[in-house]
Amino acid sequence: MARRGLLIILSSPSGAGKSTLARRLMQWDPTLSFSVSATTRAPRPGETDGVEYYFRSKPEFTAMVDGGEMLEHAEVFGNYYGTPKGPVEAAMKDGRDTLFDIDWQGGQQVRNSSLGKDVVSIFILPPSIADLESRLRSRAQDSDDVIAGRMAKSRDEISHWAEYDYVVVNHDVEQAEAEVQTILQAERMRRDRQPGLSDFVRGLNREFETRSFGDRQ
Repeated sequence: MARRGLLIILSSPSGAGKSTLARRLMQWDPTLSFSVSATTRAPRPGETDGVEYYFRSKPEFTAMVDGGEMLEHAEVFGNYYGTPKGPVEAAMKDGRDTLFDIDWQGGQQVRNSSLGKDVVSIFILPPSIADLESRLRSRAQDSDDVIAGRMAKSRDEISHWAEYDYVVVNHDVEQAEAEVQTILQAERMRRDRQPGLSDFVRGLNREFETRSFGDRQ
């Protein structure tokens, strides 16, 4: 039975594992459509425009916002990030779920948008703050000052955990992935996610009307 696609939001403080989980979920279910964000930050080594992000100048980004082309947007560490609306709406109409790797600000905007009723939001927590810092340092991508800034912001990000439908503690990435998979499987089967279910049940009732269940001996 056909259904509208879901908007699956993964959020976490930087370093808690949401991007890793997003990649693993895409491998688990290749039908998932990943929402590629637009950003004004410079590409990192190995990043390609249109794959990890759409890299745009600040004037280009502002023009997209003013033109109503963004589902959500926010400023993070001096750069702008946002989700182009068109690809998300197209995926929903095709019945494909869209996966968002965004922060709490973006998640809040998506939940409050016209597409909010189709959102499933999941917040990823680290097992400890010490583990969170260790993960950030193990990337070897950011300076000590940048890491300090991310750690300072993490407390505020974690304070928004209760705004989400589900919370997963990422003690072990395989276990966390299994828990998120279970959430998605259950959400896809919810009665209100299956618009063809009423017609299916009416068909079952018509079968009752055309069949006889008397003594067949």
